[in-house]
Amino acid sequence: MVEKINYEMISESSKKHINEFRILNFFEKSYGTHHYKSNGYSEYSKIENLDENDKMIKKEKERETWSGESDFFLSALAYAVGLGAVWRFPYLCYKNGGGVFLIPYLIFLITIGFPLVFLELSVGQFTSNGPLTCWRMTPFFRGIGLSMNIANSYLCIYYNVILAYAVYFLYYTLKSVTGNLPWETCKLEWSSPNCLDEHNTLNISRINCTNEFLKCKNGICYQKLSFSNETLNCSSSGLISVGVWKSAFPSQDFWDKIILEKSSSIDETGHLVWQLVIALFISWLCVYFMVLNGIKVSGKLVYFTSIFPYFVLLILGIRGWTLPGAYEGIKYFIYPDLSRLKDYTVWTDAAVQLFFTLSVAYGGLIALSSYNTFHTNIMRDAIMVTISNCLTSIFAGFVVFAFIGYLSFKTGQSINDVIQAGQGLAYVVYPFAVTTINGSVFWAFLFFFMMLVLGLDTMVGL
Repeated sequence: MVEKINYEMISESSKKHINEFRILNFFEKSYGTHHYKSNGYSEYSKIENLDENDKMIKKEKERETWSGESDFFLSALAYAVGLGAVWRFPYLCYKNGGGVFLIPYLIFLITIGFPLVFLELSVGQFTSNGPLTCWRMTPFFRGIGLSMNIANSYLCIYYNVILAYAVYFLYYTLKSVTGNLPWETCKLEWSSPNCLDEHNTLNISRINCTNEFLKCKNGICYQKLSFSNETLNCSSSGLISVGVWKSAFPSQDFWDKIILEKSSSIDETGHLVWQLVIALFISWLCVYFMVLNGIKVSGKLVYFTSIFPYFVLLILGIRGWTLPGAYEGIKYFIYPDLSRLKDYTVWTDAAVQLFFTLSVAYGGLIALSSYNTFHTNIMRDAIMVTISNCLTSIFAGFVVFAFIGYLSFKTGQSINDVIQAGQGLAYVVYPFAVTTINGSVFWAFLFFFMMLVLGLDTMVGL
């Protein structure tokens, strides 16, 4: 890497020496030392022979480089294959009709995703600069680097909130090390009246809520008429329950009422959850220690952090694929409802997810590749990162939809209705999944630790 030298005062002759030295360094880097030596040039260690009167401030520290090509590839893979693949992709598939979402996603992956990944890796490697300064090669585009850093600032805030949820779940998991997970069974103090767990703790009975009954959004079916033959509505007092038409799950109630302490409507702001504030502080602290010592440390950590999530997903997948109803869930994930392609939101969600999951246009890939040597094969790395990211997203979908199929089988509801679609889907389905495995506390710890690791991998790149 060519050294950059800052100076206040220097003679014209010394400037000439410096420029010649930089040119020869470039030739050495590009063609090897033998090229300029064979042409009669000597090495310009003469830079040390500058006029003694020249006042030198300091030399910038030479930019670090990855200690091996595997360091860069695994770091780029860990950065791109983050929470977007494991957490957001299954949610968007569920929201947009399952398998049909894969069609626009794969189209955009080939036509937009790979070219942009290759472009960002090329810019970073060629300039050896991060997203803010790499555009000095074309000053007209400096605003791109600035906008990338602004977008990164918002994304970091957003990502660390997701990490805080994982930290908070880890706290409850460690509290339960000698017992059962708190979301394993329905509990009267926080669960909904229609909560259904593996043991039917609340002894609820499911019925077909026909028009002769009052069907309310809370999943409970009530008598439609009062004792005085007055027609009731879901907000009336003294409603008489006749059964449950849609059941909730303890992991869903735990997410809404314990983790988020969600208010009843958007009109109620609710209150500050101090436990989440502390969890958010811890997540920022983890990010700080991950990047404290630069790429020499983070480049080695990714050997664990980039591979570990696949191990946890595989264990959960093996369990989910053996449960009754898993086939129907996977079928929903694979087989597309082609009529949904007419809905433009399917295409826009696929495009947004592509940028989110590949982490392009945020500058992280530029920053990571800027630590490469000049001749690293980034075409190969761009192809492998893009394909690995896509396969990870699809693999996570197979795991999530297997458990959604099991929930559908258990409750008798259609897959479209079994879970409340939202960005907390992963924090509902995955926590439920670990409760179906023996030693659930251990597997819950591994899962939430995996979520924390995935988020930290991405944050290091940001």
